Amino acid sequence: MASSVWKGYITFGLISIPIRLFSAARSESIHFNQLHKVCHTRIRQPQFCPQCERQVERSEIVKGYEYEKDQYVLVEEDEIKKIAPASASTMEIQEFVNLRDIDPLYYETSYLAVPEDAGRKAYRLLVETMEGSERAAIAKVAMHQREYIVIIRPRAHGLTLHTMFHANEVRDVPEYGHLDEIQVKPEEVKLAKQLVESLTGEFDPTKYRDEYQDRLQELVDAKLKGREVATVTEPVRAPVIDMMEALKRSLAAREAAVPKKPPVRAPVVAAEEKRAPRKAAR
Repeated sequence: MASSVWKGYITFGLISIPIRLFSAARSESIHFNQLHKVCHTRIRQPQFCPQCERQVERSEIVKGYEYEKDQYVLVEEDEIKKIAPASASTMEIQEFVNLRDIDPLYYETSYLAVPEDAGRKAYRLLVETMEGSERAAIAKVAMHQREYIVIIRPRAHGLTLHTMFHANEVRDVPEYGHLDEIQVKPEEVKLAKQLVESLTGEFDPTKYRDEYQDRLQELVDAKLKGREVATVTEPVRAPVIDMMEALKRSLAAREAAVPKKPPVRAPVVAAEEKRAPRKAAR
């Protein structure tokens, strides 16, 4: 079973729900190690003290905050624990907001909240209440020596938490969204909508793959077997000059790519029965 990253309570008024948090997702990728070119030995990064000119053990390492150049104030683990806020063990819901009002841009890291046995009924109550009202909860939680604002939302009959970027952390690019001076024709919009409709399908995350990672794996497998890997040809894209023509050609290419369903024909037997006269009952 996966290890939890936080253990504590969600409080909802006078109701306390014991939960554990688990990481909801993590990126998967092929990693390459650094090797010594001469002997192909993996390069390691030892803990080295340049003052004492020797490697140090983990037990000799302490935390220090640099307040001036090369000047540190030492901080012990017990001292850090003593100043931990209440949110280190209790996640108090501060308010509920409309889920549709939250811009996904504010979602940072995702976690799955799983109830302890003693809190399963209260957890279910909160899930059903939030599902029915289409609300999300805003709360605080301290972990990894930081206090986070979190968004709690119902998902798949459970509670998913997202640490939230603060407003000052969301970047503002001056050029973003300023296209008022650009005009498009109604005919172009109509064709663009048709193209969108032709490309519309059900969301299924299993359909999407990281093709670059797949090719890296193919490269590694091929080199292990002493084979060469074919080079990927970069597509040549001509600049769009005539928008209407580009949309028409895109639609035509899409229609040609979608296999046409054969026409539905009536069963032969049914047709024969329809033509055959029925005998009168005696």
